Amino acid sequence: MDSGFYDRALRRIRILTVVLGLGGTLALLSLEGSRAGIGFLLGAALSIVNFQGLEMLANALGGARKPGLLAGLLIGLRYILLGIALYVIVKILGFAAVPVLAGLLAPFGAALLEILYELIFPVHA
Repeated sequence: MDSGFYDRALRRIRILTVVLGLGGTLALLSLEGSRAGIGFLLGAALSIVNFQGLEMLANALGGARKPGLLAGLLIGLRYILLGIALYVIVKILGFAAVPVLAGLLAPFGAALLEILYELIFPVHA
């Protein structure tokens, strides 16, 4: 497969992650209230940032693009920063852990939807 295939798949995953994040937020806002909806949104936002970090790491390992020093440092510290952000959201700001953690799963759902898309609309090389 050409690199354009992977670029398009990653683009769809990013878009689907945002759509799932916003959709889940709206669903929880209407079903559970603002605290759950905002918690889900915060979790989804963290997952998007983490996905971007993983993409930067993959590009750095693959040699496609070399990240700068700050980006390299953030890649290395992303799980520590993610943990600190989760701690602040759940313990200090008082959002429920379940909606926040559910929001973190937005890229996973987007990847599953991308797999379904590829099964339904296969690319013929």
